[in-house]
Amino acid sequence: MAVEIAQSPSSVGLSKIAVSATHGEDSPYFAGWKAYDENPYDESSNPSGVIQMGLAENQVSFDLVEEYLEKHSEDSNRGSSTRFRENALFQDYHGLLSFRKAMASFMEQIRGRRAKFDPQRIVLTAGATAANELLTFILADPGDALLVPTPYYPGFDRDLRWRTGVNIVPIHCDSSNNFQITPQALEAAYSEAEVKNMKVRGVLITNPSNPLGATIQRVVLQQILDFVIKKNIHLVSDEIYSGSAFSSSKFISIAEILEDRKYKDSERVHIVYSLSKDLGLPGFRVGTIYSYNDKVVTTARRMSSFTLISSQTQHLLASMLSNKEFTEKYIKTNRERLRKRYDMIIEGLKSTGIECLKGNAGLFCWMNLSPFLDTPTKEGELALWNSMVHEVKLNISPGSSCHCSEPGWFRVCFANMSEQTLEVAMKRIHDFVEQRERSS
Repeated sequence: MAVEIAQSPSSVGLSKIAVSATHGEDSPYFAGWKAYDENPYDESSNPSGVIQMGLAENQVSFDLVEEYLEKHSEDSNRGSSTRFRENALFQDYHGLLSFRKAMASFMEQIRGRRAKFDPQRIVLTAGATAANELLTFILADPGDALLVPTPYYPGFDRDLRWRTGVNIVPIHCDSSNNFQITPQALEAAYSEAEVKNMKVRGVLITNPSNPLGATIQRVVLQQILDFVIKKNIHLVSDEIYSGSAFSSSKFISIAEILEDRKYKDSERVHIVYSLSKDLGLPGFRVGTIYSYNDKVVTTARRMSSFTLISSQTQHLLASMLSNKEFTEKYIKTNRERLRKRYDMIIEGLKSTGIECLKGNAGLFCWMNLSPFLDTPTKEGELALWNSMVHEVKLNISPGSSCHCSEPGWFRVCFANMSEQTLEVAMKRIHDFVEQRERSS
């Protein structure tokens, strides 16, 4: 039984961080999750509930992980008392060398071995959220700015800003060139920060993009690297979806660009990765920072003591990722299944008359509902979003929560549910469009 405690008007004060609104949880992105939590769809017990299409979670290949664990139960069990003792007592900034080696090899594998990673440069963190915040603490001071291309993952407003005091200045991208980052947009964002008297410390990109579901082209990556070199700032490349590109050749890591340039100016480049998306293990809280800067590696390792990964998790995943038979099968099958899901939702939307941005990666598509807006404004978009969540019963994320400058775009996730549930979602969208057409 919960105990209610009365709060007096003159309640004892809290820190500025505690009372700050920069955590970003007043966004429609999080409000949609709340609507789902209050009325979750279930095929049997609640068929009229809200279907969760706002969660970028990969469940399409989870059976392969379960199959591996059944065959290798010794990896997940505590084993001998000696093994248990090791897990219970060992904790180190560096983490297990066996796990760092396995992570480095896995990161190379999903990039088609076109990039190399040194296990000594891998810093372990409790997920990509911790990795991005930790890097922000290291690269920038409170009041400084990071430039981030729009549309971007809504959680960045919390992850990069809330506790660090660092600002995000948007690099505005639009549909005229499929939301690609341009040198002109980079310069405009830099100038905007200067006008606001903010010191720009770096550019943060997500490749493949969340929410666009598309990889960044080689020439664009080269332009971004040239820009940060010219401005003498950092580049953070969040590559959390790198293994979820539908084919390895479609994804180009910033590590490949550096290798082509013989690692010239590489000390300003830092890569974030995690097993949450590609391997579908968000609950394991496994993230990494890979930096080409010795001081960043040293500092990040010291700061990682606040976000360590349990030794038991490291032992389990070191064994799993070192099993080449498993990783090769998983990567290949996962890509095939994601491609099938993507085609399924794209074709389903197209048959309803809804277009999406052409994608090649990730767990979502970028859907254009601008023809259905009553007014081509942010307010019109949020009105449509409200209708989609509370009437159509689909939790999709509005573009404005991703800081998209064009009203009417929505991120729709497709990998966190069964194909049957996805078909129900497609039918709901089809019925929504038909109803709109009848009433217009």
